[in-house]
Amino acid sequence: MSSQIAVGQLAPPPARPQVRLGRRQKATIIVRFLLNEGADLALSDLPEDLQVDLTQMMGEMRHVDRDTLAHELLEFAGELETIGLSFPRGITGALSALEGRISPYTAARLRKEAGVRQTGDPWKRLQNLAVEDLIGIIDSESTEVAAVMLSKLDVAKAAELLGNLPGEKARRITYAVSLTGAVTPEAVDRIGVSLAAQLDDIPPRAFSEEPVARVGAILNYSPTSTRDDVLSGLEETDAGFASAVRKAIFTYADIPQRVAPRDVPRVVREVDQTALVTALTFSNEGYEGLATEFLLENMSTRLADQLREEVEDRGTVVMRDGEAAQTAVVAVVRLLVDGGEIQLIEPQDDDDISG
Repeated sequence: MSSQIAVGQLAPPPARPQVRLGRRQKATIIVRFLLNEGADLALSDLPEDLQVDLTQMMGEMRHVDRDTLAHELLEFAGELETIGLSFPRGITGALSALEGRISPYTAARLRKEAGVRQTGDPWKRLQNLAVEDLIGIIDSESTEVAAVMLSKLDVAKAAELLGNLPGEKARRITYAVSLTGAVTPEAVDRIGVSLAAQLDDIPPRAFSEEPVARVGAILNYSPTSTRDDVLSGLEETDAGFASAVRKAIFTYADIPQRVAPRDVPRVVREVDQTALVTALTFSNEGYEGLATEFLLENMSTRLADQLREEVEDRGTVVMRDGEAAQTAVVAVVRLLVDGGEIQLIEPQDDDDISG
């Protein structure tokens, strides 16, 4: 029986209850009624003290007659109708309401100044972390705590995490899981809160992407001479970082190794015709020449023949125009990848030809 039917069938309006109920009792009646009707109430989002009060009151109350129930439902509905707009209570609720709409730095500063932590189930927050971040937490915690965390993660995430740990550490944590049988729910909650608190203490990052990705993106659109010079300097300063940047770079010469042949027609359709002809004309030697042949061989024969004729008529292309045309082709590939329309092939160590 829905709440509307329950209230609508009670006519005339019920008399006021003889026993005056307090706000906690009224709230308990409403919650109990909604639960009986199958409503999905996120009671875990309430402050802990209110959850305790609600549970205790529900345990103390016995039964409510139909007139009292109908009176409280009508009163509750009347209060809802008079509310025009409600605001979250306290800085914690305000931060939750504005999450994603104010800068992470501002949110972190306000949270720190107010001395509040992020609300919600700490284990859900941990579950959503990347495996690399979970490994960082495990490295700073005891084996016993790591075993509890492994037990609280879903099976797939736990298996992935375990597979990325050194063998000896993975074995120690797995054995420690067998010793968690006597751990109390309260202890698990405290561990979850403690681990989640570490996330709140991490300063907000100004950049969403890693340095390798940012440098790679910049060099993707840089002239070849600039890219080669920067990579050479990086090799001398930090060979490991330079190697990672090389893998992050995607240039015209990388097309045969990174773009699937079936995606070539999709790419050439999106590239401006003039820019495509200019890039094909300019890129006729070395790895860039191989990229040109790769593109021509994996498009329709009619279009390839047409482009070859236009290349012959194009004549010499100066370096500035040629590199700009190459960048236009690469930009289209990147745009299609970012839009999820095509997917780049992951580079292999022996496929790295950038620079």
